[in-house]
Amino acid sequence: MIKSLSFNSHLLVMLGNFGFQNSRRATSHGFLFCLKDQTITKMKKDARLRVDSELDGSLSLRVVPPTLIAAEKEEAKAVLTLFFKKQGLSNAVAARIINKSELFIDHLVSRLHSVHKSRYLVGRELTTLEIRDALIPYLESLLEEHGSMLADVVENFPHPPIKDKPITLVSPPDSAPDSKQVKAVSRVTETSPAGMLRPQVVYLMELGMDLEKIKLITRRFPAFAYYSLEGKIKPVVEFLLELGVPKSDIPIILGKRPQLCGISLSENLIPTMTFLEDLGVDKKQWAKVIYRFPALLTYSRQKFKTTVDFLYEMGLSSENVGKVLTRCPTIISYSVEDKLRPTAKYFRSLGADVSLLLLRCPQTFGLSIEANLKPVTQFFIERGYTLEEIGTMISRYGALYTFSLADNLIPKWDFFLTMDYSKSELVKFPQYFGYSLEERIKPRIALVKKAGVRLLLNQILSLSSRNFENALEKKMKQQQQLTDQV
Repeated sequence: MIKSLSFNSHLLVMLGNFGFQNSRRATSHGFLFCLKDQTITKMKKDARLRVDSELDGSLSLRVVPPTLIAAEKEEAKAVLTLFFKKQGLSNAVAARIINKSELFIDHLVSRLHSVHKSRYLVGRELTTLEIRDALIPYLESLLEEHGSMLADVVENFPHPPIKDKPITLVSPPDSAPDSKQVKAVSRVTETSPAGMLRPQVVYLMELGMDLEKIKLITRRFPAFAYYSLEGKIKPVVEFLLELGVPKSDIPIILGKRPQLCGISLSENLIPTMTFLEDLGVDKKQWAKVIYRFPALLTYSRQKFKTTVDFLYEMGLSSENVGKVLTRCPTIISYSVEDKLRPTAKYFRSLGADVSLLLLRCPQTFGLSIEANLKPVTQFFIERGYTLEEIGTMISRYGALYTFSLADNLIPKWDFFLTMDYSKSELVKFPQYFGYSLEERIKPRIALVKKAGVRLLLNQILSLSSRNFENALEKKMKQQQQLTDQV
């Protein structure tokens, strides 16, 4: 278990993430203490030793690689661009603001490292959705605080206009909640003279939410505490149940998107669902769709149309567009210009069939090009595969690029080298990387070697247990017959 980090440890994270040059620059803006080079070097060394003693033996603090920092900056820029566009700014204006906001982008990346500290300590990268989920609420809070001055705040960071002090570089993890949160959480825990909680709280607890979960949702979205039971919460819950959503899934859905309870059924939710059904979403699958991505029902029709137009542009039929929206509703949350189109261009540069990839594995388009896609491409290039072969592999198995290099691709590749198969077998059957190494690949390869026969890679892995045994037995008989003839 990761213990709480000391001040020196926290400073090491900051210095490791931003580098000493950025620390010097930040110092000039009042972010960090003025430290001499030798002092900083010593503190970094002491902090590293201190961290080793404060972490469980299985973990160690790692300095975030510069390539990952660069990728995260691009992700932060994309999130900020999308946020400004939602406020009505054009692409050109948003880009101009962001080009002048290098320090604010650094600040957003630093915030990611603070919010997801434990992920970085174990060397785990953040997904695009995790980055967006971490930054959007923060940007919304800044918008609420500064209103129309937000663009000036971003450009002039860390010296916001009409402010006596700059925004802190990293929000302290134990910073006090704002007054809205305090009041909202207090409302959730209030009891009547008879000692009873509010009816809406009791109702949510009967659905399976515990009080701490309700308080957590309220801290994240204070308005939830003020939703009436009969007017907002109960009608939405009953509507979801009528759609076939299991009662056990309701707490998860409301936890992901409590705003659903604040949306009118007759004026918003039902018309939006009808609109999406017209676009091809399978009405029989609404329970699964909403569970996968409750926020789907909160997007504007213009956003739906923009994404659907892009899918048509990529060559998908209306039927397949419906399948994509049903299987991967989160694709609606991806920016067309900042995420989908650049990713499509990248896969086309590899020779991949983009329309087929969108149909088979649309979640691939939510990955970062710099942090996720390019490293996988480089992995296969370094092992002797051509871009054409890589394009064939991704077209045949869209999930290939969703796998972790360290946890999946590298160990399975290392074992593949012991199997006495040609590299071309992976071009024919890239699904190899989708099977469990310990539970599927190793046991079946061991049986094949023990039998002294040779089967195609897809026969070994894709067949059911019974069919695999039959194929193995048949191959053994054929080999025995050949031996007898000799």
